Amino acid sequence: MRIGIGYDIHPLTAGRKLVLGGIEIEHEKGLLGHSDADVLIHSVCDALLGAAALGDIGLHFPSRDDAYKDEASTNFLRAVAALLRRNGKEIENIDSVIIAQRPRLSPFFDRMRETIAATAGIHIERVNIKAKSPEGIGSIGKGEAIAAYSVALLTDLPKE
Repeated sequence: MRIGIGYDIHPLTAGRKLVLGGIEIEHEKGLLGHSDADVLIHSVCDALLGAAALGDIGLHFPSRDDAYKDEASTNFLRAVAALLRRNGKEIENIDSVIIAQRPRLSPFFDRMRETIAATAGIHIERVNIKAKSPEGIGSIGKGEAIAAYSVALLTDLPKE
């Protein structure tokens, strides 16, 4: 078994769509970044890559590469899951927490879980998502940013 942790944070800005867990959520601001800036999927990718000792999301999808400009982060997760399989690893579970003052995210957890599970090619029961409020503390608490942490457990695929 191998365990990895991932973290990501992006500022909120007007004029962008808010995408978390591969789904669009209605909000007056969206996350600023080179891709769609989906902090949840970015943290999941980093947790998976870390568990497999395969670097991080910036190594595989660098923000300096225009090929990834405005890219859907679900494409990153799909590629990471395929890379893990090629390296003989199976995703056992993903557990994530989103830190946001607003919007209220619990109504979207099931759709986020479905999207992450389908994109990674795993059963939905292997994906968990939670949200926590920073209670008005710091830049996230002031509604200036959203962050996410993820932990992933990998095992070796059965040898053929």
